[in-house]
Amino acid sequence: MDWTTHEVTNQVPPLVDYNLFETDVALAAAVERDGAGWHREALHAMGARLGSGDVQVLAELANRHTPELFTHTAQGRRLDAIEFHPSWHALLALLRDEGLHALPFSDPAEGAMSARAAGYFLHAQIESGTLCPTTMTFASIPVLQRETSLFEPLREKLFSRDHDPRDLPLAQKSSMLVGMGMTEKQGGSDVRSNQTRAMPIEAGYTGRGAAYRLTGHKWFFSVPQADAHLVLARPEGDIGLSCFYVPRYTPDGKRNAVRVQRLKEKLGNRSNASSEVEFQDAWGVLIGEEGRGIPTIIEMANYTRLDCVIGSAALMRAALVQAIHHARHRSAFGRLLADQPLMQNVLADLAIESEAATLLMMRLARAYDSPPDAMTPLDRGWQRIVTPAAKFWVCKRALEFTGEAMEVWGGNGYVEEGPMARFYREAPVNSIWEGSGNVMCLDVLRAIERESEAAAALLEDWRDTVSGARGLQSALEELRKMLALPPEQREASARRIAQTLVLVAQGVLMVRQSDPASADAFAATRLADGAGHSGRVYGTLPSSDVIWHRQVVLRALPELVNEFAI
Repeated sequence: MDWTTHEVTNQVPPLVDYNLFETDVALAAAVERDGAGWHREALHAMGARLGSGDVQVLAELANRHTPELFTHTAQGRRLDAIEFHPSWHALLALLRDEGLHALPFSDPAEGAMSARAAGYFLHAQIESGTLCPTTMTFASIPVLQRETSLFEPLREKLFSRDHDPRDLPLAQKSSMLVGMGMTEKQGGSDVRSNQTRAMPIEAGYTGRGAAYRLTGHKWFFSVPQADAHLVLARPEGDIGLSCFYVPRYTPDGKRNAVRVQRLKEKLGNRSNASSEVEFQDAWGVLIGEEGRGIPTIIEMANYTRLDCVIGSAALMRAALVQAIHHARHRSAFGRLLADQPLMQNVLADLAIESEAATLLMMRLARAYDSPPDAMTPLDRGWQRIVTPAAKFWVCKRALEFTGEAMEVWGGNGYVEEGPMARFYREAPVNSIWEGSGNVMCLDVLRAIERESEAAAALLEDWRDTVSGARGLQSALEELRKMLALPPEQREASARRIAQTLVLVAQGVLMVRQSDPASADAFAATRLADGAGHSGRVYGTLPSSDVIWHRQVVLRALPELVNEFAI
């Protein structure tokens, strides 16, 4: 008897074998504009490789087979080993091979930071968990470079494009990863409350370059399998927190006394191991000035916050591409979803949001290209003021964005077999890590106060662009008024200030770099009331020109040659 009950129709084929870079008009234009055109060929090859079905399978496997902690050997010896699925190492090897852990430092050139941001953006559309060790290693390099005696023996291994996953003393490896340890149980983002202690190993030999024993804990310890970590601890006396380089193996080749207590069971970012640890007289070297650990580590955080913005913009792009692909194949009520005016409105609105995030993350990356002593006030403004605002806003927008894109898929988006559920679970992490929303907004205020010249340069640069632009001009005036509030009112308005600032920044970039109609729509729908995006859902673009909605979607993702082959 034939028990075939139905024919499978109207199901969407997986989106595979497409080029992530070639199909992204906004990204490709930004790469050329920001002086990174020399890296275009590499990005094109990377986009093709990441779009292949084989790499997408690696991403799914790495998140299904999560890391495991083995604290002891069968004989009872302390091990503290983290075991990853081979797919994780394959993905990390791809990142490393592209130089995304070190490119602007290992191969300095005009536009190197923009080239690296574009590559990171491409990889983040496929898999996010492998980004953490890449980001931490990348952000550690400028901090370590200031410690000449420490950095020189590490240089080759930090810059190496090999991925060496072996758990061995560093001298026996071809490359290294670096992690970070700041937060403790009692403080979280309030790292000044850290209680981990540091005692000099040799009496009288303290300060920069001296060896210490660390005792304490870290509640979130990133990349526990890394070859070294930068850690905050408190030396004796009223010195304040200092920063320490803590290797996985001590100079005599023994495993350092950093005991992994457990791995975190996280909502998303599941392919990446995050841990709790205790230091039991762990060996470390003080880097930077004694008592200046927070400023030392904050420099590292500036780079990790930039990567949070890039990663969230990438999640938005990935979710958008999947939503458009789905709508071009799925029929409902007698028509493809992509041909229905309301769905076109939703997709066009998402496309505008995604492009604004892409333009912003690329402009921020360009601001990091200049060395500190050669940086213009305008670039300082983008780097030190707009980066925390963007980290606050873009990372939050990714949560709503991925939810809307998942809804385009309907029930198929809510199950784990497809990528949308993973994107949605991944979205909150960048908002929380490296400083949550309130921390970022208060950092924006502090940066504006410290960098008054940079703040003035930003506002002056934006003034001519917003002149006459619907919504933008009134929003910029509203921002000026909020910045003039008394201190307590200004602090209470910190989220509104950060939100308005970043929306004006995005609006300016859209006017300068995007399609004029998209720029007008962005300002009209995000800033028409001068108070930022509030109480609005996607799919509420003006309906006066529905043909334009389709054109926006085509600009966001051209129809692929093989897209309609089922």
